[in-house]
Amino acid sequence: MEKLIYILLFFVSINSFAQKKKDLKKLGIKTIEVSENNNGKTFFDSKTTYDKNGEIIEDWNYDKQGNLKSILKIKYNNDSDPIEEQEFDGAKNLIEKRIFKYDLMGQKTEETFYDGSGKLTKKHIITYLSNGLKSEKKIYDGNNILKSTKKYIYSTK
Repeated sequence: MEKLIYILLFFVSINSFAQKKKDLKKLGIKTIEVSENNNGKTFFDSKTTYDKNGEIIEDWNYDKQGNLKSILKIKYNNDSDPIEEQEFDGAKNLIEKRIFKYDLMGQKTEETFYDGSGKLTKKHIITYLSNGLKSEKKIYDGNNILKSTKKYIYSTK
C-alpha cells in the first residue's frame, strides 16, 4: 500500500509540475492517473495516456463520485498535429468527432465536426496571409451553408 501511495504521489507531482511533452517523453511516461481523497473516500479524478512523443492520446475524466464523465481520444499526423478527436460521454457513446486538415506549412486549414451518428454539424475553413498569420475563418453549418466569417486584422507598433 505504501508503494502505491508513493507511485500516486510521483504521478501527481509529474502531472502538476512537468506536463511538458519533452519531459513526458524523456521520462517515458505512458499514463498519469490522478485520484482524489475526499472525506476518507478515494476515487479517480482523471487518467491521461500519452504516445511515445508525449502527445495525449486518451484523456478520461471522472465526476466527484468517481464515475466516468467523458473520454477524449486524439490521433496525430507525423508532425504531431492532431488530425482527429473523438469525444465520448460517460457511457462511452460517441458525442462528437472532429477532423483537422493542415497545409504544407503545418497550418490548420480545416476543422470538420460530426455528431455521434456521423452527421456533419459544422465546418471551419481557415486561410492565412503569406507571412503565416491567420487572415480569415469561415464557419459553415451542417448543410455547408456559410454562417459567419471572422477576419483577422493585425496592427504593428
